[in-house]
Amino acid sequence: MSTNSSTPDGPSRRTGPEPFVARTLAASLTVKDLERSLAWYQDVLGFIIDRKYEREGKLRAVALKAGDVLLLIGQDDGVKGLERVKGEGLSLTITTDQDVDALAHRIKQLGGVLESEPADMPMGGRIFRLLDPDGFKFAISSAIRPKS
Repeated sequence: MSTNSSTPDGPSRRTGPEPFVARTLAASLTVKDLERSLAWYQDVLGFIIDRKYEREGKLRAVALKAGDVLLLIGQDDGVKGLERVKGEGLSLTITTDQDVDALAHRIKQLGGVLESEPADMPMGGRIFRLLDPDGFKFAISSAIRPKS
């Protein structure tokens, strides 16, 4: 098994096949109350509905979009227990070119609760954190700009 680590001093060396090259990431989250979560993602974060999925006349999932970010939220069917903990050990980071402070202010005005206020990061950019109604963790970050 080869190791492919990148160092700050130079490029990574790879001896095997071409590395995986991804373009986007979409997340799928199972939620306790689809309508409540849908309202939060639309009204508090500002996602828009891309598509709704129904089964037997009942809304089961909603595909949401914010810029190039795709998120699917689906109603928990209870098979694994409705009270199971969601979002443990996972944090989703969304980068934006928008003003992070203005976004955080808007989210608070709309009833969202921040886990942390906007702060500068050592590597550049600015970030704040919040939880969705099911406890999924999100970090909203400004894009890191190259230093001139």
